[in-house]
Amino acid sequence: MAGDMTSRDRVVAAMNHQETDRVPVDLGASPVTGMQVSIVTKLRKALGLDGGPVKVVEPYQLLGEIGEDLRAALGIDVVGLCPRLNLFGFENKDWKEWRLFDGTEVLVPGAFNTEPEPDGEILMYPGGDKTAPPSGRMPKGGYYFDTIIRQPPIDEENLKVEDNLEEFQPISDEDLAYFSREAERLHTTNDAAILAVFGGTAFGDIALVPAPFLKNPKGIRDVEEWYISTHSRKEHIRELYERQCEVALGNLKKLWGAVGDKVHIAYMTGTDFGTQRGPFISPGAYCDLYKPFHKTLNDWIHENTTWKTFIHSCGSVDALIPDFIDAGFDILNPVQCSAACMSADHLKAEYGDRLTFWGGGVDTQKTLPFGTQEEVRAEVSERLRVFSKGGGYIFNTIHNVQQRTPVENVLAMYETVRDCAV
Repeated sequence: MAGDMTSRDRVVAAMNHQETDRVPVDLGASPVTGMQVSIVTKLRKALGLDGGPVKVVEPYQLLGEIGEDLRAALGIDVVGLCPRLNLFGFENKDWKEWRLFDGTEVLVPGAFNTEPEPDGEILMYPGGDKTAPPSGRMPKGGYYFDTIIRQPPIDEENLKVEDNLEEFQPISDEDLAYFSREAERLHTTNDAAILAVFGGTAFGDIALVPAPFLKNPKGIRDVEEWYISTHSRKEHIRELYERQCEVALGNLKKLWGAVGDKVHIAYMTGTDFGTQRGPFISPGAYCDLYKPFHKTLNDWIHENTTWKTFIHSCGSVDALIPDFIDAGFDILNPVQCSAACMSADHLKAEYGDRLTFWGGGVDTQKTLPFGTQEEVRAEVSERLRVFSKGGGYIFNTIHNVQQRTPVENVLAMYETVRDCAV
C-alpha cells in the first residue's frame, strides 16, 4: 500500500496502474464529469459550506462550479482547465444573478441571456449576441439547453469543406496566453492533477457539429444530416478530418510549449459511438474514418509530452475498445456499465491493464437518481471493488450528476467512496 500522497501524485500513479493510498476522485474537471448546478447548491448546503449562489460554469448543461472548499470536503483530486469560451461562445465572466425554473438562485455569465420569451422559454445566443439567430433553447420548466439546428439548405454543387472548418483554426495568441496563465495558476494554487480541454481534437462530436458558438454556421450542421454524411459523403468528411487533424497537430505543439507538464490529462474527444445496446458504428467504419486521426494526435502526444489522453464515448462501446486502445487512448470515460457488454467485471478483466477507467462509479440514469441510499452504497462499493484493483481507476459517476437527484444519494455516494478507501 502506498503511503500518503498528494492528489496529483495519486492521479498520476493510478493512471500508471500503480497502487495508491486511496482511489482518486474527480468531480467537475470536465464537461462530462460534473454536476448540475442545483445539485451542487444542495450538496454545499448539506455539507454546511458557506458562500452565495453557485456559478454556472458550463451554461449548455447548466453545470455548477466545484469550488475549492467543496473539492476539499469531498476529497476531489482533479481540477479542470477549460477553454476561454464556453459552448455558446462567450466567456465566463461578469457574473450576474439568475433564478432557475426550480427556484435555485445561481450566478451566470454576463452574456448569458436571462430574459424569457412570451412562452416562458429561455433562448441563448452565440457569443451573447442577440442580433444573431439564437443557437440554444431551454423550454419553460427545463433543466438544460437544447441546440437549435441552424442548417442552411445544402447545395451539393457548392458544398465546401471550409464551411465546417470555421471552428478549427490555428490557436490564437489570446487563447494560448490564457491556457498558459491558467495552467500556471492551477498548478501553483493546489496539488490536484489538471485535466485540460483544449478543444479542436474531437472528430464529429455531435454536440459541436451544430456549432452553438457560431453566429452563422455554414456547411453540414444538422445532426441527422451529419450522421448520414459520414456514409453518403464519406470522402468529404474524411477531407474535413484530415484538415482538422493538421490544424490540431499544430495547436497541440503550441499548447505543449505553453503549458508543458503542468497539465496531466488531455481531453481529446467526446464523440459518442455507442447506444444502450451496442455501438452505432462498426469497428470497420471506426477504423476507416476515425481511428487514423485519433492515432495521429495520440501518437504525437505520447512521443512529445507527458500527457495522458482521454476519450469520452457513451453507451456500449465494448466492440470498439480494442481499437480505442490501439489508437493510443489511455483513459476511457464515462464507462457506462449499464449498457450491453459493459459490465465492470468484464471491462476490468479484459482491458484493465491497458486502460484507465474514469467513471463507472454509479449509474446516473437509475441508481443515483431513483435508487435508495442503500442501493447507491452497494453499487458504489461494488464498482470500487472491481475497478480499483491494481490502479487504473479514477472514481466518477457515469456522466454528469443530473438535476433532481436526491442530495441524500449524492452524500451516500461520497461517504461510500471515503469508507471504501484502499
